[in-house]
Amino acid sequence: MIHGLPSMKSIKSLKSLVRKKTNAQEVSKSGWKMKPFLALMCTALLIFWYKTTNIQFEQTEIEETDYPFDMAKESETVNDKLKGLPHGIIQPRSDLELKPLWSRSSLRSKGVEMTNRNLLAIPVGIKQKVNVDALVKKFLPANFTIVLFHYDGNMDKWWDLEWSSKAIHIVAQNQTKWWFAKRFLHPDVVSIYDYIFLWDEDLGVENFNPERYLRIVKSVGLEISQPALDHNSTEIHHKITLRSRTKKFHRRVYINRGHKRCSNTSADPPCTGFVEGMAPVFSKAAWFCTWNLIQNDLVHGWGMDMKLGYCAQGDRTKNVGIMDSEYIVHQGIQTLGESVPEKKV
Repeated sequence: MIHGLPSMKSIKSLKSLVRKKTNAQEVSKSGWKMKPFLALMCTALLIFWYKTTNIQFEQTEIEETDYPFDMAKESETVNDKLKGLPHGIIQPRSDLELKPLWSRSSLRSKGVEMTNRNLLAIPVGIKQKVNVDALVKKFLPANFTIVLFHYDGNMDKWWDLEWSSKAIHIVAQNQTKWWFAKRFLHPDVVSIYDYIFLWDEDLGVENFNPERYLRIVKSVGLEISQPALDHNSTEIHHKITLRSRTKKFHRRVYINRGHKRCSNTSADPPCTGFVEGMAPVFSKAAWFCTWNLIQNDLVHGWGMDMKLGYCAQGDRTKNVGIMDSEYIVHQGIQTLGESVPEKKV
C-alpha cells in the first residue's frame, strides 16, 4: 500500500456514505411531495367529520324542540331494573318517524310539522293497491305518518309508488287490523301523534279532506269519530253512520220504527256514542284507552264498536260523533278472507 493514498475500505465506506445521503435526500424529497396530499386528506376528513357531527347535532336540536325529553316523563312505576340508570337518561317512549342517515332533506320542515302530527294506519293487500294509493295521497299533504300493515305478505310490489319509501311497512301473514294495532301501535310508541286514523283499505275518499276533518273534530271536542258513509256505500250496517246532507256532523240518530228505537233520551250505541270499526279516528287520550281495551287474541274486531264509548274521555253522547261534511264511501271489499262482496240494502 502506498502511503498518502486512501485504502479500498475507506473508499467503499465513503461511497456507502454518499449513497446513504443520496437515499436520505430522495426520501426527504418524496416525503415533502407526500405532505400536500396527506394534508388534503386530513382536511377532507375533518370537513366530513364536522359536517356529519353538525347534521347530527342539528337533527337532535330539531327533535328536542319537537319532542323534548321532559314530554316523555319517566313512568312513576319505573321497573326496578332501570333504577340504576342515571337520572334523565330514561326515554320510555318512541315514535314511528323515519330517521335519515346523512341529510335533513327527508326530515319534516320546521313549523307546521311539529304542531300537527297525525298517523294513518291501514291493513293492506296487493289487490287493493290502487285504492290504497288514492287514499294515502289524500293524507300525505296533511303531514300524516303512514303505516301499512301487509296482511298478505306481499310488500315488494308496493315500492313503485312514489310515497312508499316514506311509509312504514309491517308484514304478517293473514293478520287483521286489530292484531296489528295491538302489537305495533302501543300508546308509548304513538304518543307524539295527536290523532290516530285506523282505517280499512276499501274506503273511497273522493269527498274527504283530513285537514278540514280534524279542524271540525277539534272545534267540537270529539275524542272518537269517523267520517259519515255516503249513501252509495255498498255496506251500511248502522243508520247512525249514514251521512246527513244537512249537517256538518251529528252525535245521535233517531229511529221510530221496528224493534230498535232511538230518541233524545237514548244513551247507548248504536243510537249515540257510536262509530263503526272500518274508519275510526282516535285522539291521543282515546287511543291510550282503546289500545288497552283491545284483547290480545282479538281477530275480527266484532263488538269493539259497541265498547269504544268507554274510551270517550267523558260523556260518550257528547265526545263521540260522525262527520257529515267530510264523508267516505265504504266499498265493502274484503280481500283478507277472499269473501265475495254482497250489496246489502
